[in-house]
Amino acid sequence: MDVIIDKGCGLDVHKETVVACVMGSGIKKEIRTFSAMTGDLLRMKGWLTDLGITHVAMESTGPYWKPVFNILEDSFEVILANARHIKNVPGGRQT
Repeated sequence: MDVIIDKGCGLDVHKETVVACVMGSGIKKEIRTFSAMTGDLLRMKGWLTDLGITHVAMESTGPYWKPVFNILEDSFEVILANARHIKNVPGGRQT
């Protein structure tokens, strides 16, 4: 399997929390939970920047992704994915 993204983050965005999972070259896989408040989202952005993350992926279901996207879009390549499409991708969400 070819590596396409060297350092990435997957986000699980909820109404009150955002769970971030980072992986990549030179990064130990780590999962952290942040509140959905602006200050905590900025703290998450700083953490991702410090790790050298280049790409962030999250589902675009519901309205909760929008503030997260707005904070991250100027620093990372943000990939929005439709949950219905992800479950059909090999390695994607299991039903």
